[in-house]
Amino acid sequence: MRENGAMAASDVMEQQEQPWSRRRLRSTNERLLLDRLRTLGAASRAQLARETGLSKPTVSSALASLETAGLVHEVGTHTPERGRTAVLYAPDPAAGYALGVDIGRGWLRVAVADLDGTLVARADVRNRARASAALADLVVGTARQVIATSDVDPAEVVHGVVGTPGVYDAQQRRVRYAMHLPGWGRAGLVDRMREELGVPLEVHNDANLAALGEYTYGVGTGSRLFAYILIGTGLGMGVVSEGRLFTGAHGLAGEIGFLPWPGRQKPERLEDAVSGVAVVEAAREFGMRGQLTAKAVFDAARQGHPAALRAVELEGERIAHTVAAAAAVLDPDLVVLGGGVGHSVDLLLRPVQEHVRTLTPLRPRIAPSRLGEDAVLLGAVATALDTARDLVFERRAAGT
Repeated sequence: MRENGAMAASDVMEQQEQPWSRRRLRSTNERLLLDRLRTLGAASRAQLARETGLSKPTVSSALASLETAGLVHEVGTHTPERGRTAVLYAPDPAAGYALGVDIGRGWLRVAVADLDGTLVARADVRNRARASAALADLVVGTARQVIATSDVDPAEVVHGVVGTPGVYDAQQRRVRYAMHLPGWGRAGLVDRMREELGVPLEVHNDANLAALGEYTYGVGTGSRLFAYILIGTGLGMGVVSEGRLFTGAHGLAGEIGFLPWPGRQKPERLEDAVSGVAVVEAAREFGMRGQLTAKAVFDAARQGHPAALRAVELEGERIAHTVAAAAAVLDPDLVVLGGGVGHSVDLLLRPVQEHVRTLTPLRPRIAPSRLGEDAVLLGAVATALDTARDLVFERRAAGT
């Protein structure tokens, strides 16, 4: 009797669990189909059944649920040589949106992207803020403007990612080590931007996001392990291994600007030697005069100005030391040079490669960034989309 009673109790438990199990299985199947459609771009029911191993009735049921939830839509038909015309389905890019922000010393770049990763609106504005509160206001105001320009319902912008110099400390809720953004380390600034925008925001180091952007959209695609060296107002490095960002135990991996450098008067940081400011200082030491910027020095070097050429050569040598250090520690198959100085790789690539050969037997491939000044922004968008797609699926699938 006890056995029969135990079996009956087990049957009741199984019956109680079945609805939950069915919902979970349905959700798993729907997510599998949605992810496969993102890879394929568009597919028919029969193709999805072959690709996933699911039965055709299961595929049809899951697609119907996804369509009802507004996650997929019909995009056309396909008529094979033999057989009936098939309806093609694709993810609906307008099911949600992501926000990407790149905060730089000179420029603020903001974009809104649909779930396919297409930028639907963007703004690039000069960063003239000289106080942290003013910079936070600029970020919020520009983001609101971009969202309004996109004609997207602000409620449909489900996630955002902000790229900034320094490292975000989640426990103290502030950015640390943002040396070139005065006051940006104040606690509460990120919380304030989240509250005023009404969008969940993640904060990441700009070099890390540039590396992810270059891996997703640029020259780093397919690389097993590559290092992105961001050379601009400061110096940073992002490392992507097997498609995943490596940040270290405290999020500080890649902060190569803090490496020591033997200065003439006293020890310096590597960032003091390898940056746009260092290029200008070297050009002045070699005899250039006037109001100089790194861009002006590189432009003069292209015209054959002797002092500018010497400054560029010195910058190439110093970048080579950075590459050699990265090669010894990481063993990358690719090193990408980006940032403001990295945009002048037409002048720097040869001296960097030549000096690397004299410094180390390790010879990673060295290439210029394909994304240029957009690397951080596109990395922010790509990172925001990863979360936005999950959130949109969970919200809409739960409502069907």
